[in-house]
Amino acid sequence: MTIIAIATDGNQVAGHFGRCPNYTLVTVENGKETARQIIDTPGHQPGFLPQFLQEKGASCIVAGGMGPMAQNLFSQRGIEVVMGIGGSIDEIVHSYLKGTLSSGRNICDH
Repeated sequence: MTIIAIATDGNQVAGHFGRCPNYTLVTVENGKETARQIIDTPGHQPGFLPQFLQEKGASCIVAGGMGPMAQNLFSQRGIEVVMGIGGSIDEIVHSYLKGTLSSGRNICDH
């Protein structure tokens, strides 16, 4: 089982993982989506979100962008970071399931 945490704004990937209104947690088992849950962000506190998402079971974070400190904190927790991503949640899940989801240009500039 894998849980993907997608920084979301409505049904789209949010531009910055730490300033999004919520996260969509997608559970994948045997190559198929088995559950989807939307959780509100607990707020942007430096260093908190990697631990929060790890406690939710996330092994991958998807966002439009993220700063280098956050990238390092996720990596230290063994959470894969995929950034530079845009589009709808359904498109992202479809790409992940096909094995074609990969990082693009980080849109975060800090």
